[in-house]
Amino acid sequence: MFYKKFFLIIIFLISGLLEAQDLETLMKTGNDFFQNKQYSEAIESYEAIIKQGYLSGDLFYNLGNSYFRTGEIGKAILYFEKALKISPSNEDAAYNLKIANSRTIDKIQEIPPLFFIKWWNILLTTFTSTGWQIIIFIFYILLLTCVALYFLVRNLQIQKYSFIFGVLNGFAVFLAVILFFSSLSRESSNDHGILLQSVATAKISPDNQSNDAFVIHEGIKFKIEDEVNNWVKIKLSDGKIGWLPTNSFEII
Repeated sequence: MFYKKFFLIIIFLISGLLEAQDLETLMKTGNDFFQNKQYSEAIESYEAIIKQGYLSGDLFYNLGNSYFRTGEIGKAILYFEKALKISPSNEDAAYNLKIANSRTIDKIQEIPPLFFIKWWNILLTTFTSTGWQIIIFIFYILLLTCVALYFLVRNLQIQKYSFIFGVLNGFAVFLAVILFFSSLSRESSNDHGILLQSVATAKISPDNQSNDAFVIHEGIKFKIEDEVNNWVKIKLSDGKIGWLPTNSFEII
């Protein structure tokens, strides 16, 4: 029984190593295609990696660049957005996203968020959920250190400062936990999409026979608020609301 389990573990480790090498080969092949300006072939290599279940900010960034080079602005914006969803501090993806957005037809005036919501979003996207986990751990260790100093050191001055820093670290842990769960929710959310059709007409209701609400073009980003059969209710950044068929866009 022991040898059987040991054999299975070895097989699992070897298969995992071979899969990692295969993904690394595909990534290198895709990068080589991109460097040689064979962008369609690069896209095939990168998408083969995604089909194997591997996702990363760099992979989405490379895929966005490849689609941008082939003139598929909608998909370029989609993958730059996906890259920033995983790695919000990726400055290259953010810059290229701005360039791609400047190539879209629709120039929608976004409703500015309230100042505290804007600050919160900036703070939230400073780190990924993994980054916030590390910060929670650091502040938690500092909190335990302050508690230990308060109870073990018989010095009023040290006890005073350890109490103050303990309270501050406790607040920091609490805030970091909130940011961690908010970041985790943001990364796993499916409430935003990018239009991939060259042009689409949003309807007032989820029905092809209903009146037109507005017309949008490839690359526009919107929030998904509801879903009925093969239709989704979308909200643009300027507040307009309409319904689109699910096959006209892809979720970020």
